[in-house]
Amino acid sequence: MPPSQFSSGDALADRRVEYARMLADAGDLLAATELVEQALELVPYWAAGWFSLGDYREQNAVVEGAVDAYRQALRFDPEDVFGARLKLALLGAAEVPDQPPSRYVESLFDDYAERFDKALVEKLDYSVPGKLADIVSAKAPFCLAVDLGCGTGLLGAEIRDVTERLEGFDLSANMLAKAEQKEIYDHLAQADLSLSTEEAGLLGEGLPAHRADLVTAADVLMYLGSLETVMPLVIDLLLPGGHFAFSVEEATGDEGFELRESLRYAHTEDYIRSLLTRFGFETLAMMRTDIRLDRGEPIFGMLFLSRKLP
Repeated sequence: MPPSQFSSGDALADRRVEYARMLADAGDLLAATELVEQALELVPYWAAGWFSLGDYREQNAVVEGAVDAYRQALRFDPEDVFGARLKLALLGAAEVPDQPPSRYVESLFDDYAERFDKALVEKLDYSVPGKLADIVSAKAPFCLAVDLGCGTGLLGAEIRDVTERLEGFDLSANMLAKAEQKEIYDHLAQADLSLSTEEAGLLGEGLPAHRADLVTAADVLMYLGSLETVMPLVIDLLLPGGHFAFSVEEATGDEGFELRESLRYAHTEDYIRSLLTRFGFETLAMMRTDIRLDRGEPIFGMLFLSRKLP
């Protein structure tokens, strides 16, 4: 999400940052940096401006200057809508957070909703919904499926015919609005998967615990990092013997999960398998596959189908 979309309240500062973006796109990072610095002289408390400055300095390999700018962005925006904490972690100036800021993820997808389907499917060759639906179909039909991080309903469209009832939850209100237009889901609601089950909004209002025989999470867990929070949510949603199908980007390091330059997380196979075992699931199937393109290169991931033990 381009930080320049957030106005400073000063027209001159806004114009300078917009022009800086054009210069940066043309490859003139030094000139772009200077323009943003000038804008911040006018509006020194502008978090979006500081984040833009950090981005241009980082691209220009001015690491210490980038770190300072990201810290300023975080200072003036404690909710961290731009993901400054993630940037600081990638630059080695902060610990890698277990999860990204919820406001960052929400804003990212609110901004992305209008062009999400076209960008992901047509430009990035996103293939997880169809592949995950194929894996799930072996256990169909289902009485009730809960699609976590449902987005605009790409997976929901694939599994609609194999479940009697389909519920969708997402952090982004704009993504939910797009999903509602498709008339795929029987119920849609906003939910934050980084919170406890009660806080997340998955229960209550006629939505009891242990109601689903399928829970899905397609292209969702890479925005969570540690999965210690989401696993209890899945347990609370599933009936004994219910299935959990999901995708992750595959990490290549030794840590359980890692933060990538894309600001998404990747997970190791060992981490996922051990987590499933510890929370009382058995792994039924796992498939390695390319899941999307990123800057023209394939991103590889893993698709899992697991079952909650009685």
